[in-house]
Amino acid sequence: MTLKLTTTYHFDGKFYVAFCAELGVTSQGKNLEESEANLREAIELYLEDAPKEFLDQYQEHPLIKTLDFDLV
Repeated sequence: MTLKLTTTYHFDGKFYVAFCAELGVTSQGKNLEESEANLREAIELYLEDAPKEFLDQYQEHPLIKTLDFDLV
């Protein structure tokens, strides 16, 4: 089974923080590559105990949308 998970990355001033939106799993690293590798490991650990029925919903591509806000 292949899961399609959404990940986002941002720099917090010291580390790159990686976040998996569907699972709520977060990790970090000194660079983007390290943060992604650490996130993959964290997701693998999370998925070890996740029931298959829960994971079925993540086999399709998620809808990704950006919201714009005008700050006054």
